[in-house]
Amino acid sequence: MVNKILYTKIDNSPLIIFRIFFGLLIALESYGAIITGWVRNTLVDPIFTFNFIGFDWLQPLPGIGMYVYFFVMGTFGLLVMLGFKYRFSMISFTILWAGVYFMQKTSYNNHYYLLLLISLIMCFFPANESHSLDVKKNPNLKSDSMYSYVKWIVILQLFIVYTYASVAKIYGDWLDFSFVKLLMSGKAHYYVIGDILQKPYIHKIIGFTGIIFDLLIVPALLYKPTRKIAFLISIFFHMFNSIVFQIGIFPYLSLAFTVFFFDPETIRSIFFKKKTPFKSKDITIPTYKNLLVVVAGIYFCIQIILPIRHHFIKDDVLWTEEGHRLSWRMMLRSKSGRISFKVVNNKTNKATIVKLNEYLSKKQRRRIGSNPDFIWQFAQRIKKEYAEKGDDISIYANSKVSVNGKPFQTFIDPNADLAKVEWNYFWHNEWILPSKAE
Repeated sequence: MVNKILYTKIDNSPLIIFRIFFGLLIALESYGAIITGWVRNTLVDPIFTFNFIGFDWLQPLPGIGMYVYFFVMGTFGLLVMLGFKYRFSMISFTILWAGVYFMQKTSYNNHYYLLLLISLIMCFFPANESHSLDVKKNPNLKSDSMYSYVKWIVILQLFIVYTYASVAKIYGDWLDFSFVKLLMSGKAHYYVIGDILQKPYIHKIIGFTGIIFDLLIVPALLYKPTRKIAFLISIFFHMFNSIVFQIGIFPYLSLAFTVFFFDPETIRSIFFKKKTPFKSKDITIPTYKNLLVVVAGIYFCIQIILPIRHHFIKDDVLWTEEGHRLSWRMMLRSKSGRISFKVVNNKTNKATIVKLNEYLSKKQRRRIGSNPDFIWQFAQRIKKEYAEKGDDISIYANSKVSVNGKPFQTFIDPNADLAKVEWNYFWHNEWILPSKAE
């Protein structure tokens, strides 16, 4: 049974059209980051970036380097779309996107993580074996089929993403719609729909729909009787997200994934009318079966474990942020913070307040007050700066944070010397004070 599900040869039309969509979308994401000013605001203007801890060596290229970097990424996207030197182009984009992802987290988004995972997966798929320049150059490469495990790998990845996104919404501020109300309050200025988005009944619809859609959309797309209506609902849901939240290519990428849920013959008849139909249902066990099972098993175990790790870390992830990233906790809370840093010279006892605007961009200043890893990294940077001048210092933070519009509470232990504390990668950092929220 397992062999039939995973190793049956099926028409590869869904993978081919997804490659074309995916290549176009990652090209638009890369070029769009330049045009909209994202590259300038996030990577060029700041003096330094808040990279993932452990990737301190990964900093933006100087001068126009990051513009060239994103232009090259966009070009690789176009090459993926055209299927030209596909494997090289896909791997190159993945490496470059991974660089951007780990280089900065000021503009962190779970969708960026999903894009990294899908790019990595696509490196191994035979997505250039039809309707590609590679096939035109080398006709022996042409194939009209693929193993069915290709489809199921994508579907399983999406099931994990949507399921965890749904479960994460089952908490007080989402269920009483107070967070949805807060989220929509920032959209009041929108033309035509702004006033509608402030209605309490709209908040309830959005709240219930967010949970139900994420929980049921993958099963509904898999089940043939509900597939078409689920697809239509997906179009509305993702277009709503695109218009209201303006989150780039990702609503369209989500729609592109749906090609894997439809019958391959249906996809072929819509997008590749001249493509030779693949009728065989042969089950062929690949020679790399054992390697595939091991690698896929490890990969999906990691995908299942990472989103639940915060349950094993002290205090609430909404407050501490520990275990938030890589866990599909999308648009779940609004945090604002106020912070100041005091530097004390341990020889003279002279205290100095750090002027944040001399170090941080406006966007970075908005993030640093409510993210403990940002706070710790900034303290380490200040420590290094003073150490280069031969000064032994202590650094203290006066930090208050509000979650979902609730009263501000002290966030960081004001007596903790941030110049001396270590960052705990896997467990709770005790200098983050517990939340007193009800």
